[in-house]
Order: sequence, then structure tokens, then C-alpha cells
Amino acid sequence: MKKSFLVLLLGFFMGTSAAWAQTYQLIIKVSDEKQLPIEGGVVELFAKDNKTGNAISKKNGEAVIANVKPGVYELAASFTGYEPQRLKNITLTNADLYLEIKLKVAVNELAQVTVQATKPFIQREQGKLIVNPDASPTNNGTTVVELLEKSPGVMIDRNNGISLRNKSGVLVLIDDKPTYLQGADLITMLSSMNTSQVEKIELITNPSAKYDAAGNSGIINIKTKKVKQIGFNGNLTMAAAMGVHPRTNNSLLLNYRKNKWSHYFSYGINYAKTKMTIYALRTYFNAARSPIAILEQPTVFNNTNLNNTLKYGTEFAATDKLSFVFSVSGSLINRKARNTATADWLSPSGTIDSSIFTSSKSENRFTTGTMSIGSRHKLSKTQQLTIDADAARYDLNNEQYFQSDRTGSQGYTIGTLGNIPSLIKIFSVNSNYTQEMGRNGKLEAGIKTSKIDTDNDAGYAVSMNNGVWKPDYGKSNHFIYGEKIHAAFGMYEQKFKKLTVQAGLRYEYTHYDAHQLGNVVVKDSSFSRNYDGFFPSGFVTWEADSAHTFSVSVGRRIDRPNFQRLNPFVNIINKYTLERGNPFFRPQFTWNFELSHQYKQLLHTTISYSLIRDYFSQLFLTDPDGSLVYTQGNVGRMHNYTFSMMLTTKPAKWWSLNTEAIYTYKKLIGYVWNNYRSDISQLTFNMNNQFRISKKISAELSGTYTGRSRNDLQELLYPFGQLNAGFSMPVMKNSGTLRLSFRDIFKTFWMEGLTDFKDAEEYFIVRRDSRVITASFSYRFGKTTKAAKQKSATEEMRRVEL
Repeated sequence: MKKSFLVLLLGFFMGTSAAWAQTYQLIIKVSDEKQLPIEGGVVELFAKDNKTGNAISKKNGEAVIANVKPGVYELAASFTGYEPQRLKNITLTNADLYLEIKLKVAVNELAQVTVQATKPFIQREQGKLIVNPDASPTNNGTTVVELLEKSPGVMIDRNNGISLRNKSGVLVLIDDKPTYLQGADLITMLSSMNTSQVEKIELITNPSAKYDAAGNSGIINIKTKKVKQIGFNGNLTMAAAMGVHPRTNNSLLLNYRKNKWSHYFSYGINYAKTKMTIYALRTYFNAARSPIAILEQPTVFNNTNLNNTLKYGTEFAATDKLSFVFSVSGSLINRKARNTATADWLSPSGTIDSSIFTSSKSENRFTTGTMSIGSRHKLSKTQQLTIDADAARYDLNNEQYFQSDRTGSQGYTIGTLGNIPSLIKIFSVNSNYTQEMGRNGKLEAGIKTSKIDTDNDAGYAVSMNNGVWKPDYGKSNHFIYGEKIHAAFGMYEQKFKKLTVQAGLRYEYTHYDAHQLGNVVVKDSSFSRNYDGFFPSGFVTWEADSAHTFSVSVGRRIDRPNFQRLNPFVNIINKYTLERGNPFFRPQFTWNFELSHQYKQLLHTTISYSLIRDYFSQLFLTDPDGSLVYTQGNVGRMHNYTFSMMLTTKPAKWWSLNTEAIYTYKKLIGYVWNNYRSDISQLTFNMNNQFRISKKISAELSGTYTGRSRNDLQELLYPFGQLNAGFSMPVMKNSGTLRLSFRDIFKTFWMEGLTDFKDAEEYFIVRRDSRVITASFSYRFGKTTKAAKQKSATEEMRRVEL
């Protein structure tokens, strides 16, 4: 361990004493034969047959290779479905060089196309980390939730909260658009998505002003696949897996592109039967902190999930300067649960006083529908205007039944019925303007408005000793909520010879109205609130020489309470555990500061600090009857100090290694039932090894580890992690791929910890159905359209500022 640490430190400091040589950058625009930019093209730079740099083209088709010394080079560019191009004798003098390279569509069938370059599993760009799922054979047959769990710095806790780099509060986007869901609803939707439908995941720790200001720890942007090849083609993926029970995960992707039209379609279906157990041991104390009672609660959850997702989109290029996009998507999610739980009341000595057995069943039906329409207008060579409108509707209906039987002379039977429908409607419109200022400057500005309406109706009924069902007005609740957010932003980016500067400012105004309808027990109430704020952001990047790049960034973020968390309804977890909303929940605000250093493509080091005010925390309160209540609220502030190191290297020609260690010190200060302070040092470790066993067979060994951690003020988690392995092999003349993976080989991906309550504490351990073996088959099919003969890319190449 000490030796490895010294090697990393040596990599960090090596070369700093050398004289800094003049270096420049290559800007390569990758486009197709119609001069449309290609996103995701692989560009590699060679000097004397040795690769010296690489990059992936962005939305505008540009790929940037920085820190290049003057000399003579070769350039290779490739993209799936296109013929690879290689340019020789590229001379870089004392200036940056701009190249434009066009890729021709492969004339043969897609099955005969061989891609010479592949994306790595992890890539790093300015301000973001990119995860490419297809580069990992262990991602076959998985859901997006399972993909996130093994992504660097991402963790999903037992309460369905997502954290990034050991900080909770993440804004999740799908194709750059907010989901507007949090907690269990968000996890349900992501669990319905197949990883084979995902092109990449962007982990953005300090987003620019063009993104929504939500997300204390940053943004997770899930980009779905849209095949760009001309003609008709597609991809079929089928996967079968076995955990405790069997499961399957399948998807179909279709694409047709001809002339001015491009259509894409995707469908995914997955079925899974899973098992999860929770053991909780709760100890109650008197004022002298001596045990007075013990509650032991083992619970078994048996779930059956059937998920269908569908998406269709079309793009129409009306002219060379004007195009339109349209997409619709939907999902049908059905989850059934059959659970059993035992609650044993024990004396301090461990003698059972009484027992309550609870059986429950629930059915959760989740239907979603979204529609997007937009236009892209190229006003001039340097100006572009985009307009987008999005509408979404989420229908959730959860039906619950609980029956609790107490043994002994004071025995009874209590039945509880719950019907909890929810309706969420979302509409948003935004417009962005971009103008290039010279060759190295860019100005962006935009406005956005969104409207969210929710209707939550929780109806409960209770029956004693199998008698008549009566309404339970104390738990029943009808909550109506409406929210409007208006935003505007402006940002400017300027690239100098060795310096890149970006600065932006976003303004957001929020108004919401909430109404809790009353009944014979609960009073009718309503409340409204307005708040606004400015959210600056920016970064400065300095390319010191060919080896060292330094960057500093800063940003202010906001986290708004989940509108369903504002609803003071009661959700039954078991006989002695309830969940309750908090109508007094306020937003939390965060300042993020980050300093990073990159040594070549080998080592990336980051130091960051975050200050969070009105910190969101899960709160655990005690009711007079001994029941514990889970809720959320603002508890004070949190200081978060993080140091991370990411190493990307090739120890051998057949071995690629990517590993990251994240050390975090957290200090939480808040008020629950008294002034409460807690702090912790925690370590998170991610590892991904890619092996080339033979010309056809590749393998992966990956894993994650999280040490003692604390996401909430009152909850401490013990160490946990997982180890995964997988194999991949092309078949059918490279048109198909077989994959075999083993996830959580040693069954260590469970959560264990300790929770502090007022006058009580609870030890818990959650064991999930995480050890899974999966076999999958992917088949690529279709035929590309033969293109007219074009001039070579070498003839199309042009130089700027020679």
C-alpha cells in the first residue's frame, strides 16, 4: 500500500522540475459526407507509430488533443459504420492546428464493418467523467441502477438516495433533460431502463450555468443511444440472469436515416424476481442511557418486477441551417411485493415479552409518458439558436395491504389497507443562443420556464380482529402541489494559447403552492413560498506544458425538497416504523470549490471543498407509542473536504487499468432533538481492469469499496463493496457479441450500519439479491446506404493560423 502510494505521488510530481516546452493543440472536426458533425468519433494521434494522444468528438464534431509538441504526426479517425481514415505527414509548427476530416459510410453491410478503435470504459473531459457502458462486459443484462452502482464515485443508499463523490443531492438528467423525480420513484424508473439502451453516462461535479442549478453534488446525465449510420440498421440484445431467482433483460434499437430524415426507435423489456432481507435490532434507553426494551425485526421482501420502456424520435433537416426534432417515450412498470416481518419485544435481558407477525403485499403500477419537440437554427456560421418544449406525465398507483397478528393472551389481528395514487404533470420550455466569438471564444445565453403539478391522494382503512373495515382518517391524506421555476443564464468561454477561462451566472426564481385537504380528523391547510437566487459558476484551466494541466472551478448550487417530501402524509413501512413528509422543508444551498491537476493521460488529482447550508438529512424521530418515524428536513450545515486520485494506465499491451481513490472528511452540524454533531473520514475506491486474452476474447475484473461512511446526520454505514468479472467474444463475423458476467462474486454488496434516535438506537443490515450471473447475446444488423464517391479526407483538410 505504501509502495503504491509513493508511485502515485511520484507520478504527480515527476516532470515539474523540467523546463516547460511550448505545446499546442490539434482541433479535429469529424463529419460525415453531408458535412453533418459526428458525435462520439474516436480520434488518435501517432508519432513514429506510438500513440501520443486521443480524443472523442463532441456534439459539434470537434475533438481536441492538447499538449502536443511541434513535429510530424499521423492521425486516425473512426466511427461505427464508417470507413476509418488515416492522415499522414501532419506537420505541427508553432501554432494550433485545425483539421477537418470526413468519414465515408462503409459500403458493405454493417456486419462487415470492423472498428479499429474502441472507447475506454472511463474517459475524462473538462469538468466531467464519462462512463461508456459498452466497453465493459460486466454491464450486460443490467439495469441503469446497477450500472450507476459500479460507476466511479456513485453510491445508492438504502433509502434510495443517490450520492456522487461522497455527497448526496444529485440532479439526474436523461438526454440533458431533468427527470423531476427523486428517491424511490426515480430508482423505480431507472430500474426499468436497460444498460444496452445507454450510450454513456456523464458525471459532472461542477456544472456550468447552462444547466439547472439543482444538484448539490452535481449532475448525472444519462445519454441514450441514437444510431447515426445512414440506411437501416439496428441492435438486438437478449440477456438471461440468475440470482436467487431468474431474471431477463432485453432491448431492441432501430435506426433509419436517409436524405433529410432520421428515425430512431428503442424498446426494452425486463423481468426480475428478487429477494431482499433486512434485520433491525432497536434498543430503547431511559434518561440514564440504560436499556429498557429491545425490538428485534427480521423482514423478508420478495419482489416481482415487469418493466417495459419505449422511445421513438425523428429528426428532420429542413435546410442546411434549420432542423427539427421530435420524440416520445413511455414506460409501463409493474412491481409486486410479498413481504413478511416479525417484531419481537424483548426485555433488557433478552427474554421475549411478545411477538407480532406482519404479512404484507403491495402492487405498484408506474406509467410514464413524455414528449419533446424542438428546433435547431443555424443563424450564421457563428450563431445558433435552439428552442425546446417538453411535457411529461407520471401516473403512480400503489396498493398496500398489511396484517399484523400478535400472539399471547393479549393477542389481536390488525389489518390495514392503503391506496396511494399519485399524478405528476410537468411542462417546460427553454431556448438557448450560442455565438462563437472569433475562433477561440464562445458566448451562450438562455431562458427556461417549467411548471410542475402533483396530486397525491393517500387513503387508508383499518380493521380490528377481522371486523368491519373503517377509514383511518389519521393516516389518510390528500395533497395538491404546484411549482413554477423561471431561469435565465449567460456564460462566456475564451481559449488562449495555454489558458481556458469560462464564467457564467444563472438566476432562478421559484414559487410553489401546497394544499393539504382536510378530513374529519386532519385539518385543511395550505401554504405558499417564493424564493430566488443567483448561481455563479466557472473554471480556469492552464496547460503548463505537455505533461501538466491545472484547473480550478467554483459553483453555487441549490437542492429543492422533493415535492412529495413536502406532503405530510404517512407511509407505513411496518408496525413500528412509519415515514412522514415535512411541509416545512426548505431548499439547501451549496458552494463547491475544486482544484485539479492532470499529469499527461496518466494521473488526475483533485482537491475540493463544499459548504452546504440548511443541509438535507434523513431524520429519525420517536413517537409516544414507541414507533419510529422517518422524515427529512434541514438540520444545519455540512463541511465536505475531498481528495481524489485517478490513475489510467496500460501496464501491458493486453492490460488497461483505471482506478480511483476518493478520501472525504465530513463534518455535520445540526439540530434534531438537541445540538447534534458528527464527523467522519471515509474512503471510496473504484477499480476497472480490461484484459485482451486473445484476438477475440476480452475480459474485465472490476470492483468498488466504500469504507465507513455517513450520508445522513444520524446514520453510520459500515464498509461494503463488490467484485465483478466478465468476458466478451465476437461471433458471426463480428456482427454478434457473446458476454458472460459475474456480479458481486463474494456477495458483499450489502449495507450495514447504526442509526441514532432520541432515546433509542438501531443496528441494521440489508442483504440484497446482488450476486448474479448473466449471459447475453447482442446482434447488430442492417445495411448502410452506398454513398457517392467523395474526395479523400486528406484533400479536405485545411489549416488555420500556420
